[in-house]
Amino acid sequence: MKIILILAVTILTGVAAKAEMSKGEAKSLGDKLWAEHQSAIKKKRSAEMDSKVIQINEHKFRFESKKYGKKPDKGWDLFISMHGGGGTTAEVNDSQWKNQIRLGDAYKPKNAIYVAPRAPTDTWNLWHQGHIDEFLDRLIEDFVVLEGVNPNRVYLMGYSAGGDGVYQLAPRLADRLAGAAMMAGHPNDASPLGLRNIAFSIHVGAADRSYKRNTVAADWGKQLDVLRSSDADAYPHQVQVHKGKGHWMDLGDKVAVPWLQKFSRNPLPGKVVWLQDDVVHDRFYWLAIPAGSEKKGQLAVVTIEGQAIRIEKTEGIDTLLIRLNDEMLDLGRPVKVFASDGSEIFAGKVPRSEELANQTLSARGDQQLMFFGEIEINLEAEKGK
Repeated sequence: MKIILILAVTILTGVAAKAEMSKGEAKSLGDKLWAEHQSAIKKKRSAEMDSKVIQINEHKFRFESKKYGKKPDKGWDLFISMHGGGGTTAEVNDSQWKNQIRLGDAYKPKNAIYVAPRAPTDTWNLWHQGHIDEFLDRLIEDFVVLEGVNPNRVYLMGYSAGGDGVYQLAPRLADRLAGAAMMAGHPNDASPLGLRNIAFSIHVGAADRSYKRNTVAADWGKQLDVLRSSDADAYPHQVQVHKGKGHWMDLGDKVAVPWLQKFSRNPLPGKVVWLQDDVVHDRFYWLAIPAGSEKKGQLAVVTIEGQAIRIEKTEGIDTLLIRLNDEMLDLGRPVKVFASDGSEIFAGKVPRSEELANQTLSARGDQQLMFFGEIEINLEAEKGK
């Protein structure tokens, strides 16, 4: 497929831009919007934190939590730990949940809150259905505001069916995470491409042959090795196939916890690799697409350096939104966007917008993923050329 970039670029389509807003005014506005957001969360969400139950539509998401160590100056680390089980009875999944709660005392993350949620369903794919993304987004948002979690120190982990979920969820929620640890799971049809900017740890028993968990884990390690070899400083990973161990690794996997805590999230990385899974989203880091245009298999690879943005590759995307703030570049100066062949497809200033700042904060509840400028680029794919 040959990708042709049509030189039709719109700034803030449908968003009222406030061209005169300065960098200082944007900073003040951002602080104000964040304070208002925190106040609203405290009023609306305190009850669900107290009850340890989040309900979204027909699904309920129960959780237990425990604090280890002392709260750091920049906030607690947060570990979200998903239980095993899957397509079985509620009683079996409840027992697996209780086991995952107890594992907190074995894993003992340093200066962290350990949260073990109960999956809302008892299906085989209990941890990677579409509603899980929404629950995890909300859980993180709640713990950041109500418990003082550092949003750049959030880690996802899971065992068995929970490990299945980590394989699937970490690539599509990578912009929320500093890292993830997969224990004794299977990826199904997941891809590691979206893991570029987070740490990923894989642990499986060498004798864990069910669903070929052991060989698939080793294969993912090789895939990550290849990705890292061609992309310096990206795809940090740890892969251990534990000799003599089956599905239960006798806590050999707990080494993943201190390894993960070496890493913090970069919410605004210089390169984003976004591949849509079967559960799709309309945004990833500082990239987005118009709501309703999401499709499995869509791909965008985009880099930013200084005032220059390069679209290295896209597949299946008609319109790409590039969102910016003054932490990424200087919105007071012209920005240039280049196609993969080096041709310039946009040059100019991108005005700061209060409406966009409000929109992106409301959508994510993440102060560091609040954007003030947006460039809309229309793409046309011509097949067979």
